[in-house]
Amino acid sequence: MRRIPLSALLLVAAPLIGEAVDFESEVWPILEGKCVACHRAPYEEGGRTRKPKAGLRLDAAWAIAAGSENGSVLEPGDAKESELIVRVSLPPDDPDFMPPEGEADPLTEEERELLQTWIADGADFGDWEGNLEGKPAVTTAPAGAPPRSEIQEVYEALSDGLEPLDPAAWTPVVEAGGRVEPLATGSPLLSVDFRRSRETTTDETVAALSPLASHIAHLDLSGTEITGSSLELVGSMSRLVRLDLHRTGIDDTSLRALSPLENLRSLNLYGTNISDEGVTALGRLPRLEAIYLWQTEVTRDGAKRLSRSLPDAKISLR
Repeated sequence: MRRIPLSALLLVAAPLIGEAVDFESEVWPILEGKCVACHRAPYEEGGRTRKPKAGLRLDAAWAIAAGSENGSVLEPGDAKESELIVRVSLPPDDPDFMPPEGEADPLTEEERELLQTWIADGADFGDWEGNLEGKPAVTTAPAGAPPRSEIQEVYEALSDGLEPLDPAAWTPVVEAGGRVEPLATGSPLLSVDFRRSRETTTDETVAALSPLASHIAHLDLSGTEITGSSLELVGSMSRLVRLDLHRTGIDDTSLRALSPLENLRSLNLYGTNISDEGVTALGRLPRLEAIYLWQTEVTRDGAKRLSRSLPDAKISLR
């Protein structure tokens, strides 16, 4: 029988005999140094209000528990299902990798392992509370429920009176390579993406979304083979909150089709041929909070003009 080295046994046993990870002294410095710059309470800068990306604050225990505009980011006891771990563990060239290039250094392997261990052990914050600014009154939530963020209230309003679709309506989209999921358990709002079939997703594929249009809140068409023709349908998605079109073949003219999207908060146009002329139309989207324009033809002057139309929006131009 093969003998296992003592050093290997000690390595396996280490997590069992070690002390629990302390959030305030071990995890918080990681979040503070590499995440909080983009995920903190709203603040004023240069006469504009800067809001946390994706509605996610990581500067307080209550805010981390509340999650982002996409829902929960923390599943105590289950690190693999926690979005905090998923995002920092993606390949660096993945558009969802955190922190984004240029914002902060990626987490080291040791830092990821520490964060993962803390979550796996139950995500105990100890006595740490963090920034209490903006924390909803405890009395407004049921006992034991985390406080709701502003974006969660938006989703609730968009869901009001909307009946969930029969999952059979998703079949054509799924067969075409799309992924369709409820935004949250029991929600009639849908999240749709084509990440697994980007190279085969075309305007014809996207046309299959028509029966779902009134229920889609998140749509990811990034890296697909669509053209501006698809934006006519996208522009009819009245409950759309997040739209990712990065690295697609859309153009300035087609971008005007998005003008009816009065609930749109986040728009990713990274790596497209959009120019100053195209982004002018975005100034008519009153609720836009984040616009990603790096590696486009948009100039600094064009971004400044857009900023004057949307003074509270964060416009990323790199």
